[in-house]
Amino acid sequence: MSNPNPNIKGRIHSFESFALVDGPGVRCAVFLYGCALRCKFCHNPDTWCPSSISQTKEITARELFDKAIRYKPYWKNNGGITVSGGEPLVQLDFVTEFFRLMKKEGVHTCVDTAGQPFRRDPEWLDRFNELMSLTDLFMLDLKQFDSKLHVELTGKDNANILDMARYLSDNGKEMWIRHVLVPGLTDGKEDLKALRKKLDEWTNVSRVEILPYHTLGLFKWENLGIPYSLEGVPVPTVEQVKEAEEILGIKK
Repeated sequence: MSNPNPNIKGRIHSFESFALVDGPGVRCAVFLYGCALRCKFCHNPDTWCPSSISQTKEITARELFDKAIRYKPYWKNNGGITVSGGEPLVQLDFVTEFFRLMKKEGVHTCVDTAGQPFRRDPEWLDRFNELMSLTDLFMLDLKQFDSKLHVELTGKDNANILDMARYLSDNGKEMWIRHVLVPGLTDGKEDLKALRKKLDEWTNVSRVEILPYHTLGLFKWENLGIPYSLEGVPVPTVEQVKEAEEILGIKK
């Protein structure tokens, strides 16, 4: 275990004091900079770019703790803190120190991750294990189950992402699975069935969610001058969402 360092600095994209869709209960949600994936449907592309990171103010884990803990009375017994992004594992050590402070106050902690940085080299895995010991819940966003399609959709393979899910399962760490449903891209029946089979292998999944594709972040792509390749792709219908939920065994 590394020595605690509450003065380690991280770069925060945004902070939401009253979040209702970022884990169980009422939560503070912290969004960090940095992500290696380039998802075609990303609604926070402004968290990608290193050039924008240089314009942000660094904050220590202690300063972020002081900012967030004031909202503890709103969390009651089922709320807490969620760190999202971007990709929070890009700033793994910063999240670890922030969670270390939160766990001393008995706060429920959650990491909302796409899993892409995960790897099993000893040095990185030791650091991840420390974060895992301080994390109550991992929300894993699985973009696409098929490896080739995952590359086309995000620019990266998903072997290490699925390996992370397996690792969390092997270690008995609670996990929610989330899947963005994009018509024509992530709604293939065979892919969803394959994912359903994999869910049966993971013993730690307590919740599975379908997140319908939306275009609320389109203006960010336009502001950044990034071509949006999903122009014209429709949002999924209620029927399409229901069919995907049935394949994945999601019961409402």
